[in-house]
Amino acid sequence: MEFDLGKRHCYWFNELCRIPHGSRNEKQLSDFIVRFAEEHGLPWKQDEVYNVIIEKEASEGYEDSEPLILQAHMDMVCEANGDCPHDFLKDGLQLYVEDGLLKARGTTLGADDGTGVAYMLAILEDDTLCHPRLSCIFTTMEEIGLLGASALKPEDIKSHRMVSLDGGGECHTLLSSAGGGTAIVSRKLSHESNDDPCLQLQVRGLLGGHSGGDIHLEKGNANKIVARMIREAEMAGFDIRLVCFNGGMKDNAIPREAAAVVSFRADKEKLTEFFRKKEKEIWKELEFSDSGFSLEISETESSRKLTAEDSRSFIDLLYLFPNGFRNRSMVIEGLTTASLNLGVVRTADDSAEIDALIRAALDSQADDLLNQVEVLSTLLGWQFRVVGKYPGWSYSEVSPMRDIFRKVCENNGRQLEISAAHGGCECGVFKGLDPKIDIINFGPITRYIHTPDEELDLASFDRSYKLLCEIIRECR
Repeated sequence: MEFDLGKRHCYWFNELCRIPHGSRNEKQLSDFIVRFAEEHGLPWKQDEVYNVIIEKEASEGYEDSEPLILQAHMDMVCEANGDCPHDFLKDGLQLYVEDGLLKARGTTLGADDGTGVAYMLAILEDDTLCHPRLSCIFTTMEEIGLLGASALKPEDIKSHRMVSLDGGGECHTLLSSAGGGTAIVSRKLSHESNDDPCLQLQVRGLLGGHSGGDIHLEKGNANKIVARMIREAEMAGFDIRLVCFNGGMKDNAIPREAAAVVSFRADKEKLTEFFRKKEKEIWKELEFSDSGFSLEISETESSRKLTAEDSRSFIDLLYLFPNGFRNRSMVIEGLTTASLNLGVVRTADDSAEIDALIRAALDSQADDLLNQVEVLSTLLGWQFRVVGKYPGWSYSEVSPMRDIFRKVCENNGRQLEISAAHGGCECGVFKGLDPKIDIINFGPITRYIHTPDEELDLASFDRSYKLLCEIIRECR
């Protein structure tokens, strides 16, 4: 199947792929969407974080129908292969088709959520489609914490029903998603000179994964493992001091690797033997969930180390930090309802920062986990703050929008599939702005999102656009 630019949803997807639009770099695409609205004579609003809202009056016969919100996020995750020279700040994507799948050469494709943006532009320009009043909301910075949606105001929400186009699977919708926020714990560090030998401990080989979809799989957390090894060595009587600690890449990714340097006043062979024993014990614990775990130990040097107080505080905090799967649903099998991911630990110069992402189905659960982290941090002399906090999207037993979606699927010889997610999504933000809002989420089949292997099924892209138009027509 070809990528047919004669189809308007394909045309608009191709156009937006010409424009760099990574998170925090959406202004150019946002301005492009504003120009689209102006050229089509449609009312628009652009806010200070470059969210855009475009309104379109109801078509004939739909004037008395409840308005409908369509929503998608503009930003994409910018990942490239190591040998790819692509500059996400200025280069457009290089698209190609392989076996009916649309891909980008060496980079992410941005189908998450470029497909939704393309769908809305195609629908807004289509004067043949029967529809209620439409409010199309294009948000920014979704991939780094739902920041654009969180900047919206209650007065921006002009309907009690919505189709979120940040979904997938064609005839599939979520029932709910988690809320949460990122706890950032920081401290100024004090050092003293060091003449003692040093070892670097580096955890490798863990699988990692998404802290929403994979947190229940009992995978190893590299930050927790390194901290455990150091703390248990101290408890065994070894005189060691932390020099630096760095692990993890993102708060929403289970950390696969972490490394710490420690100075020591002990027999090196005995200390190394202790760490090797711990490696075997931890590997046995992870044998059936993360058996690739390994520990690399190497000699190194450092002219300074943390003071005894700061070293102990740092390791104690990481050792005691809550992490991983916390609660599961008693109603929906396999659904995690609360978790915490100790995602990033960084030391730089004279400071340290820890980023941990909390997810929970209920706001009270998220608040409880955040409170636990705050109490622990404060007791050990660390500063605590929360960023990017967002509400969850709670399950509603009654959903007219879900009924419409089910009817459209059945009319096309399909069955609606439903599921709940532990990941966060913008639906929770919209539910927080309007507790009465009725939401479905929807989109075509994509694979390997957030990686350079990302692909969009072009046949599904076409079928899903047809389904979306039918859903809109049924919103009388």
